[in-house]
Amino acid sequence: MKKNIVLKKKLTQIWFKDLQKKLCGEFQRLEIEYSKKIKRKPNFFRTKHWKRSKKGGGGTYSIIRNGAFFDSVGVNFSMVSGRFEKKFRSQILGAIKNPNYWASGISVVAHFRNPKIPSLHFNTRFITTSKNWFGGGMDATPAIKDDSEKKMFHKKIKFVCDKYNKTYYPKYKEWCDNYFYLPHRKETRGIGGIFFDYKKDNWEKDFNFVKDIGLCFFDCAKSMIKEKMYTKWSQKEKEIQLYKRGRYIEFNLLYDKGTKFGLSTGGNVEAILMSLPPKAKWK
Repeated sequence: MKKNIVLKKKLTQIWFKDLQKKLCGEFQRLEIEYSKKIKRKPNFFRTKHWKRSKKGGGGTYSIIRNGAFFDSVGVNFSMVSGRFEKKFRSQILGAIKNPNYWASGISVVAHFRNPKIPSLHFNTRFITTSKNWFGGGMDATPAIKDDSEKKMFHKKIKFVCDKYNKTYYPKYKEWCDNYFYLPHRKETRGIGGIFFDYKKDNWEKDFNFVKDIGLCFFDCAKSMIKEKMYTKWSQKEKEIQLYKRGRYIEFNLLYDKGTKFGLSTGGNVEAILMSLPPKAKWK
């Protein structure tokens, strides 16, 4: 059993690292391509490796800030281990029986200069306590409404979900809609996507599903970007985007479980808060 879980940890780490490399390569290519078009110097990913001094693990995060194409984009890989404090154990599956944990995952957040391209978020993770499971999801937050884009986004996600189980898409879509909701604003964060957690039905099947969701995000991101990469926008549309980002920040700081988990387990603060855009407004 112990040997089996060690192998699972190794395989998930390899996948998350490989996907991080793949996404960074594509986003960097887009930044360079766009910069040539507008005759501006591109920004490059700034990559940092971090380790937790007293607890186990660490990670690598790569960030572009104030680029030619991206306002910001971050791709973070992490692997952490330790022991949950008593106040958190009841909130984590299997932590009451065994408060020791191990977790690895990848998280991606992209905010674009062009307000017609939606902010994109994706993450998947593998966590072990006395139980082991997968969690994650993907969603999009547009500033400018586009029904055809929304339809395409959900169609691609549904196609992947249906390969594994016809119940996945409606179940995980509803979970996403409920999760990415701002109660104090009485509004959803964006156009949704899928969200899932405590996925522990069949490890091999679940791992394949998580890998396919990662590739689906990659495909969706490329499709959305290709469609609108060179479209023009107005200052009014940019203002709408900045106010929408304010809502994005409110959700991540007030409600997001991943943010709370990372901060409560001693993760790297800069990596955890990479999801926040460099500019936003409130009203």
